[in-house]
Amino acid sequence: MAIASIESVLQQMRALAPMMEGPAAAGGDVPVGGFAGELRKSLDRISDAQQSASAQAEAFELGKPGVALNDVMVDLQKAGIGFQTGLQVRNKIVQAYQEIMNMPA
Repeated sequence: MAIASIESVLQQMRALAPMMEGPAAAGGDVPVGGFAGELRKSLDRISDAQQSASAQAEAFELGKPGVALNDVMVDLQKAGIGFQTGLQVRNKIVQAYQEIMNMPA
């Protein structure tokens, strides 16, 4: 990448930096819709599934009534599959980003 194109990218980043200091950058609400919003919702669903499965497994271990082993195992598998899917999506996003950054200017 030539120095001029690097400088151009840095100028664009500096111009966008003030806009990124809003509530989304501070961990606040992500705007509804768009890629970032959908990604956030997907990650929240994965996290909720893992927390729910973990709580259900703990309830089974403590011997609480109404918690069946087969339900615990199915929920743990669903949470694991959701996590693996999220991981693969992340890997594809990183791979696409790297391909874009390696394109000649």
